[in-house]
Amino acid sequence: MKLTDILSGSFDAAAWEAKGYRIPRFDIQAVREKTAREPVWVHFGGGNIFRAFPAAILNDALDTGQYDRGVIVAETFDFEVVDKAYKPYDNLSLLVSLRSDGNIGKKVIASVTEALKADPQFPDWERLKAIFRNPSLQMISFTITEKGYGVNEADLARGLGAVLAMGKVTALLLERFLSGQWPLTVQSMDNCSHNGDKVKAGVFAYAERWVADGLAPKAFLDYLSDRGKVTFPWSMIDKITPRPHQKVKEMLEADGFEDNNYIENGK
Repeated sequence: MKLTDILSGSFDAAAWEAKGYRIPRFDIQAVREKTAREPVWVHFGGGNIFRAFPAAILNDALDTGQYDRGVIVAETFDFEVVDKAYKPYDNLSLLVSLRSDGNIGKKVIASVTEALKADPQFPDWERLKAIFRNPSLQMISFTITEKGYGVNEADLARGLGAVLAMGKVTALLLERFLSGQWPLTVQSMDNCSHNGDKVKAGVFAYAERWVADGLAPKAFLDYLSDRGKVTFPWSMIDKITPRPHQKVKEMLEADGFEDNNYIENGK
């Protein structure tokens, strides 16, 4: 049993479900194709908490048939997550949870349609810029921990070549501004006080510096300040996603599930 089997023409869904695995009810390929053409949501930080909660909630929405777009993951720092947690499994993952009645839930998450490395050194960067230029995009969100919103003078001095997360995000927002000043929600989901203000402060630190240095027009700041165009709401996910226990791996192995390599790394 491999996650990549799910997208094969010979996939036996009944055999998985007989072992307690919940398989997506939606047409995975159709959702991927529509999301590629008309992206709506990009999430920065594709770690455990994202896969276990926002991605899982979206998966449930897709199962209802009342929604038809997935989420695109972007990783600004830990590029190994893309290489080890997403690419080998065709962006599918398995959520294992202990339910309140003591039973174990095993659900395949297929709401992630792409996983991209958010850095100019990778070809993925051009894809991200194209996504941000697309009017269909509605929201970007973050689970990058509180320190991910940090800014320092050294990075500000790099101009449009900033390497910290907020610098890269601001560069992508500049692409969106230049392409048509399309609206966007910039949504932190990290468990820290006034998280919307933290991402806003990070973005404005770069934008103000770039305008002062002549790297971006003043109208870029006007765009970011216009609540009819760009918003930075507060939110919180008060959840934890502990490292998978060895017993979880053993349970999955007993089922015949083979994609346990990333569990060994504790992610």
